[in-house]
Amino acid sequence: MASFGVLNWSIVIGYLVGTLLLGIVLSRRIHTAEDYYLGDRSTPWWAIGVSVVATYVGALTFLGGPAWAYEEGFSVILIHVNYPLAIFVVVSVFLPFFYNSGVASIFDYLEKRFGLVTRTLMSTVFLFGNIAYSGIMLYTTALVLQFITGIEVIPAILIVATVALIYTTMGGIAAVIWTDVAQTAILLFGAGIVLFLLLHALPGGLLQSLIALDEVGRLDPFNTSRNPEIVATIWTGVVAMSIYHVVVYGVNQMMVQRTLTAKTLGDAKKSYILMGYVAFPIFFTFFLIGILLYQFFEGRVFDNGNMIILEFVRQVEVPGLMGIIAAAAVAAAMSSLDSSLNSMATVTTIDFYQQYWKRSGSPEHYLKASRWFTVMWGVLIVLPAIVFMGSDGSVLETLSKVGSFLVGAKLAAYMLGFYSRHTTEKGLMVGIAAGFLALWWLETATNTAWPWYAAIGGLVSVPVAFVASLLIDGRQASYHEYTVKGQQELFRSEGRAEKENGWYVLPGKIDRASYGLLIYFMLSLGLLWLFKNLS
Repeated sequence: MASFGVLNWSIVIGYLVGTLLLGIVLSRRIHTAEDYYLGDRSTPWWAIGVSVVATYVGALTFLGGPAWAYEEGFSVILIHVNYPLAIFVVVSVFLPFFYNSGVASIFDYLEKRFGLVTRTLMSTVFLFGNIAYSGIMLYTTALVLQFITGIEVIPAILIVATVALIYTTMGGIAAVIWTDVAQTAILLFGAGIVLFLLLHALPGGLLQSLIALDEVGRLDPFNTSRNPEIVATIWTGVVAMSIYHVVVYGVNQMMVQRTLTAKTLGDAKKSYILMGYVAFPIFFTFFLIGILLYQFFEGRVFDNGNMIILEFVRQVEVPGLMGIIAAAAVAAAMSSLDSSLNSMATVTTIDFYQQYWKRSGSPEHYLKASRWFTVMWGVLIVLPAIVFMGSDGSVLETLSKVGSFLVGAKLAAYMLGFYSRHTTEKGLMVGIAAGFLALWWLETATNTAWPWYAAIGGLVSVPVAFVASLLIDGRQASYHEYTVKGQQELFRSEGRAEKENGWYVLPGKIDRASYGLLIYFMLSLGLLWLFKNLS
């Protein structure tokens, strides 16, 4: 853009300065490594929930969501309709194990259940996956800044990475959560303005636009095709992507770590349940913007689809709007990037540095190490961001595809850990290897849609791991203490209460509040049906 203008620059710079100041203020509360990872365990549940929302929505949805719907139509909403199902499983099974452990790394569970090799492997998988994740986020935000301000992509990448790195290094997880709250408000405000202006700019109004979109087949959310090569169908949304999101929210250090900052397990569960309710309307809004932009631009083909929403903002020429949208996009990226940096530093310190290098350091020493590791990852994630330059597909879809390759391994490790009596570490390693080989074959020899990678990876890894365990180590005499069954027996033997403050602390038990998620899921499907038929 030729001229960004003083007003727009003031908005963006004001946001960046405010973020850095918040990091400085919160840094005064950081004295030990535990403070850096978990804060003082007094963070309100609603702030944690908003932070979880911010991390997963982020810049990839702000740009990639409309781009994806613009290209594929409204059927892509099915990929994101399953959050209530995923959260239902996660709060009932996963969170109690992690919160009750009292440690910052979720991979500690894997060592207790299987052994150090499993812990190290899955920690490594997480780190490599997050490098790609963070790189894509950086690239996306750089595109925004280039389009809006004229800054070249590489300098833009460095600016965003540096600001996020500074406040994350200073303020730790507390800075991550509270900046995420502010960033979410900016993101949703920006999206609301875009939708408002778009509704007023559509020729013929909303109703006529929806009718026209329906006539060209871009409005129907219910694609019932059984063709495994189609990405967005009701089967991939309800089955494959439910599995995917169980893993994303259940065994993702970046997501789970912030729930461990909650005062109680009940607060941790409430923060996740909040995500289960608000995710659908957020994604609905961004995908709605995408299909309406298709009508506004009359199906015009763009060189880079991720710029569609920005092209619209440029055309409407509202004073200060570009500054708000730039701040919203940068805020969205940072809400994901800060979480990524903090979680990678946490895992590197706890699962590698403390485990293999220095076991007896002081809390202050590990705090210093964590901050240095944050800096290290902040530098390294710039590389994949530069590598990703030139990609013109939806960044939201690209990120989802990258993540789908890792789901099977994670699913096998944790679900077998929770429920299998006979699975051992050696058998699990065989199962994970088999899952990766199966996905490599799918990617190179077939055209199977990526959402199925999550299900297929798990369907291969889980039975192979179970059978391999029986062949290598034989049947186990009893359930391990860190299975659901083992926890139930432990609670009974120790006379521990299953509930605290009205919420189950025993893994595998379903809280009354969680049933509302199942009802909400059915209501969401009903809303989509009404949307299609009333249009």
